[in-house]
Amino acid sequence: MKLDPEIKVTADGSHTLYVPSLDEHYHSHFGAVTESKHIFIGAGLGSISSDNISILEVGFGTGLNALLTALYADDKHINVSYVTLEKYPLSNAITEALNYRSLAGPGGERIFDAIHTAPWETEVNVTPWFTIHKREMDLTTMTPEGVYDLVYFDAFGPDKQPDMWTMEVMRKITGVTHPGTVLVTYSAKGELKRMLRELGYDVAHLPGPPGKRVITRAVKK
Repeated sequence: MKLDPEIKVTADGSHTLYVPSLDEHYHSHFGAVTESKHIFIGAGLGSISSDNISILEVGFGTGLNALLTALYADDKHINVSYVTLEKYPLSNAITEALNYRSLAGPGGERIFDAIHTAPWETEVNVTPWFTIHKREMDLTTMTPEGVYDLVYFDAFGPDKQPDMWTMEVMRKITGVTHPGTVLVTYSAKGELKRMLRELGYDVAHLPGPPGKRVITRAVKK
């Protein structure tokens, strides 16, 4: 599938991408940075009390979650190992046009560039606190490796990319978790909650970011 995304400005001034062929945005139009901070940093990374955290991200996309995670790791002085999966890597032209650099604060521009210039399929030290390993992978046909403390599930929505929200995919993710692993996602679909509970997670709804009533956080039992 060729995505050909278009850059759009969201309500908090940060960019997102719109995919005409899917009629889908990468982030909420109420605010891309606001949404990512609320779901993946606030409900996810911020909920884990550890100085060494391994993260699996499903859906690298614009690299916004990775950037915010790296900034958080540097600020809190925690070691983060970040493995991110992406089926449709964006072109350099698109990522260079995104305005996250100007919004990221001191050091943010360098970190964002380092994340995107890091070669795929290779582990790279972006900062003393943050290591990234980008993998071009279709999770519907391949299985991730490793064991993770936190999962960012950020695929396109269930109605746009239903093959990513199946029991088969959730079982693959569960296979690289341990008791206590946290999974966070913007979706609060009933079918998702049912699958996660069947796979052994405690599932909770948390308040969502602007424009979204609730999100899902699940903890592996």
